[in-house]
Amino acid sequence: MDLNTITEVVRRPSDWPGVHWREGDAWLAGGTWLYSVEQPDLRRLIDLTALRWDPLVRTAEGLEIGATCTIRDLYAFPWPRDRPVGRLFRESCEAFLSSFKVWNAATVGGNICMSLPAGPMITLTVALEARYDLWAPDGSVRTVDALDFVTGDHRNVLAPGEILRRVTVPERALRGRTAQRRFSLTRLGRSTVFLVGTQRPGADDLLLTITAGTTRPVRMAFDPLPDARTLRESIDAVPAGVWFDDPNGTPDHRRHLTRYFAEEIRRDLMDGDLP
Repeated sequence: MDLNTITEVVRRPSDWPGVHWREGDAWLAGGTWLYSVEQPDLRRLIDLTALRWDPLVRTAEGLEIGATCTIRDLYAFPWPRDRPVGRLFRESCEAFLSSFKVWNAATVGGNICMSLPAGPMITLTVALEARYDLWAPDGSVRTVDALDFVTGDHRNVLAPGEILRRVTVPERALRGRTAQRRFSLTRLGRSTVFLVGTQRPGADDLLLTITAGTTRPVRMAFDPLPDARTLRESIDAVPAGVWFDDPNGTPDHRRHLTRYFAEEIRRDLMDGDLP
């Protein structure tokens, strides 16, 4: 879609792009959503891809994912055979309602900052206990837990002019066991629910992340693994207003699916069939 209100594009922002920010601006990375709908309030775009941020960096502390990392690059990351978490990364990328063309442009940071219930990069990073580095126009930096970033449907904690710079996934989360379940009305459709269970190596715990079926991510921690009744009661305790309602599923439908898939995840991790 042509954005006919745009009068300028900042193609070479400084290393701290927030200094350019003014009312009527928008950050441009992949632009897959930005160009898909009318943007009557925008006057200028600031191109972040020109900054050439490293897409993926392995460190002793974990994995750093640049906000402009494309879904294609994330999917292609060569995980060692002894890291089953690679399957979760791939399945999260495959959960996009998009074509391969979108994969080549859409970014991890863009999907997170859109803050839609079905955003798979939100699912992935919340499940792996990631933290986000946020840059403000005044040069300050703050770090927030991925769980606390999204506050509702298309809502998050970003202040005007603030930008997601980096996602850091801790090493301990990359070494754990994972089990995930996703449901959509069609094979390549938007997620109705997307659940991920993680477990520390050699432990008997469960960290359950619920997304897509809720307006914001919900994370439940159990140590040791809960029995079926305890798990169901915890899901039933999620406030009614948190369950999402749209053409892909009613709140009751999403709650039912969450109970069903959460129990499957619990059994997967309990039975020890996963690596």
